Amino acid sequence: MSKLSQLLTSWVAVIVVALFFVACKFYNPQPIQILQLKTFDYLINSLDAKKSDDIIIVDFGEKSVEKYGQWPFDRRDIASIIKKLRDNGAGVIVAPILFSERDRAGGDNELAKILKDNGVVIAQVPTTQNSKPDAARRGFAAIGGQPLDYTFAWPGAIPPLTNLASNADGVGVVATVPERDGVVRRLPILVNIAGSLYPSLALETIRVAAEDPSYQVKVTEAGIEAVRIPKFKTIATDANGRVWLTWNNKFDRIDATDIDQRVKDRIVVLGLTIEGVGGILATPVGEHWAHDVQAQALQTIINGTSINRYAFADTLEIIALVILLLCLIIVVPRLSIALTAPFYITVICGIAYAAYYLFQSKLQLWDPSFLMLAGTFVYGQIIFNNFVREFRLKQQIKKQFGTYLSPAMVEKLQKNPELLQLGGETRELSIMFTDVRGFTSISEHYGSDVQGLTKIMNRYMTAMTARIIENNGTLDKYIGDAQMAFWNAPLDDPDHAVHAVTTALSMLNDLDQFNAEISKEGVPPFGMGLGINTGPVVVGNMGSTQRFDYTCLGDAVNLASRLEGQSKPYHVKLIIGQNTYEHVKDLFHCVELDCIAVKGKTEGIKIYTIVDGSSIKAPNIETHEEFLKNYRVGAWDEAIRFAEVQKKAFDGQLSDYYDSMIERINEYKINPPTNWDGTFRATSK
Repeated sequence: MSKLSQLLTSWVAVIVVALFFVACKFYNPQPIQILQLKTFDYLINSLDAKKSDDIIIVDFGEKSVEKYGQWPFDRRDIASIIKKLRDNGAGVIVAPILFSERDRAGGDNELAKILKDNGVVIAQVPTTQNSKPDAARRGFAAIGGQPLDYTFAWPGAIPPLTNLASNADGVGVVATVPERDGVVRRLPILVNIAGSLYPSLALETIRVAAEDPSYQVKVTEAGIEAVRIPKFKTIATDANGRVWLTWNNKFDRIDATDIDQRVKDRIVVLGLTIEGVGGILATPVGEHWAHDVQAQALQTIINGTSINRYAFADTLEIIALVILLLCLIIVVPRLSIALTAPFYITVICGIAYAAYYLFQSKLQLWDPSFLMLAGTFVYGQIIFNNFVREFRLKQQIKKQFGTYLSPAMVEKLQKNPELLQLGGETRELSIMFTDVRGFTSISEHYGSDVQGLTKIMNRYMTAMTARIIENNGTLDKYIGDAQMAFWNAPLDDPDHAVHAVTTALSMLNDLDQFNAEISKEGVPPFGMGLGINTGPVVVGNMGSTQRFDYTCLGDAVNLASRLEGQSKPYHVKLIIGQNTYEHVKDLFHCVELDCIAVKGKTEGIKIYTIVDGSSIKAPNIETHEEFLKNYRVGAWDEAIRFAEVQKKAFDGQLSDYYDSMIERINEYKINPPTNWDGTFRATSK
């Protein structure tokens, strides 16, 4: 698979994941809704509890059963309870209890009398059966549209008895519409029953308390926006006419047998807490009795603290999701590995804190969970892609450099691939070329035994290559029986010239040991010539789109190759160029050989070899310098004289060199070179 196709595949995966989450947010399937609702529950539970001074709950509990007998209580007893509440100064009394059937004891009339003009609101319950409730309802004024188009609808309702409904100050609908997970978080304050608009029990209670005769409903294109009780205030709703409850209100509660002055000037909510009779609803803060929900709705409306979940919230969250994912896709791949996690954590924590802050300070309900979930998956996909890409890069580096570099250098490149600039860069390298001398004799020794020749050459190359890698060199290539290596790429090596020369000397030492081993096998000895040059080159991946190698190009490379070639006519094993000499002259015993213009060049450079330090004596150096001085000015006889003296110098390490120079000078005496300037111009590689 090409790099382009790998890149496209990885990005396609990221984009597919991102689009999947955008689609999920847009279509909002049930699992996403439940995740959102659970997030809302967390936010709702984060609100501080508030003690209510406006509402008190009066329970028909086990103590009431002991006093009044089995439920349903005699209506006369209920009437007496209501009277006692009024006698103790209770405000509006809310009875979320359905009085739809006649009292077996005949107490309906007495209850009806006590309901009249005592600020009591009773309930009716929606049903799936087609029926027209006959309970009285107040007038509604719709502003901006038809609210029936948006409210929850039932085909009918079970109303209270007519005489009870007509005497009560208000009749409200007890309708709870749980969310997808069965939890009640919102309460409808407007409902559609048989095509007519009815108030909820909580809304009707507020109207009775405000002594207002009617309602106003504001409708927009998005749905219901608010309900206004002129003598009270405007109540914000969602598009379906529901109020988000805060659920953080704490109420005093007493049993119906313990009524006292605690009810004074408070709205009293009656309800059943008898096991097996009273209704229990799931809420964000746990299970509660059904009348507790009515109390929470009332307090939320009174406080004006309805939670805001704007009609356009889903749209804004989709936009925020798209922006977040685009941000992750654009930014994360451009960050270093060390910064990706802090960046993502900062973004996610920022989203979570923003949602929490807006809820705590403004009671605005925004969903951070899906953004966090989607962001995590997209971030994870990007990180996975980066991991795969880095893994492939490491494998590529290992494949490309594993046979050319030491394992430690390969590992360093794998950990820091940014050190490897692909495509080519200009830098100073020290380049070394080696070549086998005496290959003809070796080849003749093996004759037709090609396998034997291959094995001995592999042994030689293995031994020499080991030294290159050991000294942090990069083995560029094998060229027949020759090698090319360089230092200071792909990793920086400030001492590249020193390492190149050290490697060359080690290779020559290893060659002596190698020859000692193969001599026992009757194999002719290997000779070797080496050339080292230092200079600026272009290094990187060179080649075609189908095949490329990590190599270097430049004049310095060509010169290194030429220097290796000159080691043979100068009868030395190692020649280093002038730039290399400047880097190593203080560490090795370098001896200048000549000033030479290699083939293809017009300008000469000084070339050097390195001798054993034990052979270096001041007189030898001075005599050698006199030899070169006379040689360069064309004082041939004096040059020969000094050369003859030097043949035994340096423990004879350069005797063959001096012989070759004497031979050259003698030729010059017969055929003087034209325009001699002290620079030898080579005619061979």
